[in-house]
Amino acid sequence: MGPVELLHMSVFSQSFSPCGRFLAASNNYGEIALFSLSSALSPDATELSQKPILTFTAHEGPVFCLLSNDSYLLSAGNGEVSAWSWTELIKKNPKPVWTRRPNYKSSLEIPEINAMIINPTDNSLIVGGGDNNIHIMDLEHGVFKSVLQGHTDYIHCLSVREREGEILSGGEDGAVRTWDCRTGQSVHCIEVYKYESCARPQYGKWISCLTTDSDWMLCGGGPSLSLWHLRSLSPTSVFPLSGCQRQATFYQDMILTVGEGPYVSHCLLGGDVKAQIPCTPQSLNTLALNTNSTEHRVLTVGGSSDHIDVFTNLSYRAFSLSF
Repeated sequence: MGPVELLHMSVFSQSFSPCGRFLAASNNYGEIALFSLSSALSPDATELSQKPILTFTAHEGPVFCLLSNDSYLLSAGNGEVSAWSWTELIKKNPKPVWTRRPNYKSSLEIPEINAMIINPTDNSLIVGGGDNNIHIMDLEHGVFKSVLQGHTDYIHCLSVREREGEILSGGEDGAVRTWDCRTGQSVHCIEVYKYESCARPQYGKWISCLTTDSDWMLCGGGPSLSLWHLRSLSPTSVFPLSGCQRQATFYQDMILTVGEGPYVSHCLLGGDVKAQIPCTPQSLNTLALNTNSTEHRVLTVGGSSDHIDVFTNLSYRAFSLSF
């Protein structure tokens, strides 16, 4: 890859291997790179340890999402989902185990897939993207079994509330919808941009990030990042962050979030921004916490750069991996 391509690279998604020793990252050129965290974090690490042990082209267009279960790395971008065996990838053998396409209405357009999440209750893969629908795939049999319809524009983000049997989705239409997994019906629809405390008309109404933790939900995008209580369906805290947030997560007693701007924001649940930690990319798309291995417990963030920043301690960047 030439210097111009590297200059215009964006990292869209990341996923840690089940053993926690490897990190997969995807970019706008359809590539997936595999990094060895054990060698990058070792005391004898060299510059070479921060380069991929394997880079391969997985899809024709950008790879917007990566996800792992116990045996597979799942990747999606141009309207299809592929599964790669982690065992084979670690042996540097990138051959897809299977590739599936949701049942789209039209065979002419290929809607991109923006979000994927696994529902552990029934081992299903939930996929959302450019056709405004949520497609549910039975991972055991490899077939798409149902479609949830209700969004009027494309879907950016998904979350699962396992205990309640609910799926949440956020989209370009500004709505966060709650779906009942059993019936496939939309049970609630929150139009975040209609709440004065969250609305930012100058940025639009789209919802780009969404995550849940028991009765709490975080969402943002055009509207400000806000914390919602799902039983009362009302915002309890609104975070004064500039720009649009693209990914947020609950971590211990705070919230970590990334979006426009070269930093990871640490927010308190009450609504205060506690710290903003500088990063290499000028704008961020993805943050991932490695909980699969205590030895390699790191936070990694990527965005508008060929560099992925690694934090061994949340208060400063330790080093960067690069494509």
